[in-house]
Amino acid sequence: MSQSTNRRIDSLVNTEVWQSVCAQQDLVSNSGVVVWLDGAQVALFYLPGAEGRSLYAIDNHDPQSGANVIGRGLVGSIKGDLVVASPIYKQHFRLEDGSCLEYPQQRLRVWPVRLNGGVVEVGVA
Repeated sequence: MSQSTNRRIDSLVNTEVWQSVCAQQDLVSNSGVVVWLDGAQVALFYLPGAEGRSLYAIDNHDPQSGANVIGRGLVGSIKGDLVVASPIYKQHFRLEDGSCLEYPQQRLRVWPVRLNGGVVEVGVA
């Protein structure tokens, strides 16, 4: 198991507070939907056919354009990393950690997220 996978699992295990944000039926396979969480827009990406994780939560705010559009981006894979392409300037953000492939100084916030009995929950603590 890689070090990044261990960190991801540790962050999921150590989350003390989970907040329900929507039902699993509200998700769109291989696409994004946006939810409101404690004053932030969070883009949820549901990738049911992906190896390992199938659900990701990442900031909806594109730092380059200043628009809240990440949830409308196209999901793909670059060099084995699952990414979302911003719909405006097309820069790619890794769903795993929010880092931008083209501009390393840009990073989106990510949240732990899980499905719990048909409910999508995002870790807030």
